[in-house]
This record gives sequence, C-alpha cells and structure tokens, in this order.
Amino acid sequence: MLDPVSRVRRFNRAVTSAVGALDTSFLGRGRPLGAARVLNAIGHGRSDVGEIRDYLGLDSGLMSRLLRGLENEGLIETAAHGDDARRRVVRLTRTGRREFSTYEAISNRQAEGFLAGHAQREALLAAMDMIASALGRDSIGLSEMDPRSKEARYCLGAYYDELARRFKQGFDVTLSRDPDARDMVRPRGAFIVAMSDGLPIGCVGLKGSGGDLAEIKRLWVAPDARGLRLGRRLMEAAESAARELGVKVLRLDTNSALPEAGQLYRRSGWTEIPRFNDDPYPDLFFEKRL
Repeated sequence: MLDPVSRVRRFNRAVTSAVGALDTSFLGRGRPLGAARVLNAIGHGRSDVGEIRDYLGLDSGLMSRLLRGLENEGLIETAAHGDDARRRVVRLTRTGRREFSTYEAISNRQAEGFLAGHAQREALLAAMDMIASALGRDSIGLSEMDPRSKEARYCLGAYYDELARRFKQGFDVTLSRDPDARDMVRPRGAFIVAMSDGLPIGCVGLKGSGGDLAEIKRLWVAPDARGLRLGRRLMEAAESAARELGVKVLRLDTNSALPEAGQLYRRSGWTEIPRFNDDPYPDLFFEKRL
C-alpha cells in the first residue's frame, strides 16, 4: 500500500503548482496570488477589511501590505466604516472592476480546460468537492435563510433526489406535509443552510406552529461534506432556534433506509416514540425535550 502521507504531499504539490501559488505573476496579471485573492474577495462583495482578512486567513501586517499595493495600482479605495471609525471598508475602482473581470474570465477558462481534459468529469468534481469541504471545514458557516431562497431550494432539491434514490418506493415530496417548507420561517419556525465559500452544502428546517411543540425537518448534508460533524452542527442550530421561539418539545421522523440519521438522533439525546403522523414515508419517530 502506498504511504498515505506521501499521497497527501503529492496532492499538495500538484495543487500548489496548478494554481500558481508560487508564481510571482498569478495568471499572468503581474501580481502574486495573495494580492489576487484579496482583489477576488472584494470583487465578490466583501468590503469590511477585517472580514476579508479573516476570510483569507491573513495576518494584519500582510493584509495591510496587500491593500497598499492594490491601492498603489489604482485598483481599490479604502475608507473608514460609516458606523465605526476603527473599522475600514474597501471597494473596487473602475480599473479594479475591469481587472477583477479579467481574472474571472481567465480563471473560468482555466477551470473549463482542466475539466475538459479529464474523462471522468463528475467523479473529478465529486473528489474536488470533498477535498474543498474538508480543507474548509473550519470556515463552514450556518445561516438562517428563507426556504424559498436559491440556496435553500438547491439543498431541498438535492435532499429530495437522494430520498428518491434511497427509498425503495421512491419519493414524492407532494405527498409529504408542508412540501414547500412554508412553515419553516419565523415566527413559526426557521430554515438553516450550511455554506462553504459561497456554496450551499447542507440544511435543516424547524417547523413550528407558534406553540410549545415543533418538528425538525429536511436535515441534509452534501455527500462531500459528510464526516465533518456538520449534521450535528445543523441539529444544534435548529434546537437553538427552537429555544429562541419558546419551543419545549421537538419531534422528527425518518426512515430506516437512512441509518446514519437514526444514529445521529440517538447519539444527540433523542428518544424513539410511537408514530405521530400519517406521512407515508417515515417508519421511525423521535422526540426531544428542550
């Protein structure tokens, strides 16, 4: 068997070379990778200097040098935050927007060419998703969203597709209660999405009625993000939202075709109870008192 450490290091060297991490002119635009990443973060809507620094994992000194270099090129402008003079915000100039667009076009062409050169495109993408999720696990954020948002709809669609594959009888969401998740919004409930660098990779819903009882619904984690304890984080976030709404008792249902879900619930303090609804798909039912 090949040494696992050597395999990881081989991968690290390949990625470093492929992305041009050591090049003094990243993508041939005359500046190193660090400056290009700062420009990219600003171009994608990040404006608070402190947040950009944390997002990129940079120390204050390096961040200041990179910003100063971009300012000297006329690509960005910085100013004091309108509500807090101790904070700084940054925006692209017209020249900066053009440079950002150029980077985007080159990067997209590079990615398209990389994928075109591989015969197993989907397998390659799945492997890349898994690696990106693992490397970025500490920066995965949970955000409460409208279940009708594009991020939520993506997660729900992927969840329904997975159920259709794993249930012997298939899955038709219209046969479930609240198929559109309309009750999973405040003040009745909540819908939480896990985001990894702008991509949705998990979700969970809290369906309430304004009373002491509510249900956990639609727990899903993308296959590439499993094994990172994200399911537990989502459940804890849903339970926290339930407490905020004054919920005393939570219930949920699942199917024995999803054994990993049952294991998570049992390990998280949920108790198995008799059936409490007429939904045609679940065969296991749980309850937890908050």
